[in-house]
Amino acid sequence: MENSLYARMMAQADPQQVEGLMRFFKCGKGEYGEGDRFLGIKVPVTRSVVKEYWRHTGFDELERCVTSEYHEVRLAALLTLIEVFRHAKRDRAKRQQCVDFYLAHMDYINNWDLVDLSCYKLLGEWLVDQDRSLLYELASTGSTLWRQRIGMVSTLQFVRKGQLDDTFAIARLFLDKPRPLHDLLQKAVGWLLREAGKKDEERLRLWLDEWTPVVPRTMLRYAIERLPDDDRRHYLAVPKAMISEPNAAFRPAKCRK
Repeated sequence: MENSLYARMMAQADPQQVEGLMRFFKCGKGEYGEGDRFLGIKVPVTRSVVKEYWRHTGFDELERCVTSEYHEVRLAALLTLIEVFRHAKRDRAKRQQCVDFYLAHMDYINNWDLVDLSCYKLLGEWLVDQDRSLLYELASTGSTLWRQRIGMVSTLQFVRKGQLDDTFAIARLFLDKPRPLHDLLQKAVGWLLREAGKKDEERLRLWLDEWTPVVPRTMLRYAIERLPDDDRRHYLAVPKAMISEPNAAFRPAKCRK
């Protein structure tokens, strides 16, 4: 049987866009997206296909799409999964199936856009009223930078609901990782700290007052982006502590039940 979502995505291929997308997502040798392949489909086009086909796409079809060699087809699978999850509000078993599928296919969620456009809307939303230790595990011991980023970015859903504890606690985990910390992890943590600061600027300041000496520079710049100029200059001027090894004595704050 034809996979309608897959077939429709393949039909949208635009070879003229491929080279630019491969540069943007760092697919060159030694770069974080090395080996990924593109069809040349922009995100708005992918969203329009998903809007048309998500209702008719089952998990067998999603399996084919999410394991595709093409980046945009994997994105279409993730966006479709989110739609299935979002429309199954009263069907907890279906929502659990969506989450289980997502977790089982994390190896294919292997670039920052695939992470950022999916994890908080699905995994974050699922964990709003549940134990969140999974996110701590992903952030601290995830086998790839993408799993670690999922652990951090999923907390965006909590932040939007005014629940900030996990964002600050998980951000703290990244300060104990060996340096240099990957730029994409620094940006993710800084971004989430900034978002938490929009909800409670004083709490962000307290976190920064305690940890700025060991916060990597890129992470710090992202975190303080919305603070007044004088405050940004203050935090950027704080002397950096010497970091050689992660702090084995640190234990994360107890996660929300």
